[in-house]
Amino acid sequence: MAYEYNDDVKKRLRRLEGQVRGVLRMMEERKDCKEVITQLSAVRSAADRAIATIVAENLEACIVAEQQSGGDTKRMVKEAIELLVKSR
Repeated sequence: MAYEYNDDVKKRLRRLEGQVRGVLRMMEERKDCKEVITQLSAVRSAADRAIATIVAENLEACIVAEQQSGGDTKRMVKEAIELLVKSR
């Protein structure tokens, strides 16, 4: 099933892209490593939130479709959990 990525997820990723550019700029400006690490942690958190949003929304759509066809949704939930674990 193809997933339609909504504008909110795309906006999150554009913001994340800007954060990464900001970190690179900080490195070029030779900022303190604590500042760089703080910003990289924010990038990681933003990526984690984007991943969780994509998995959750996709899982919801897949479960609805699977229920309508009378299928078992347990496998889908397991796959979603595996995706989240793999992303860490």
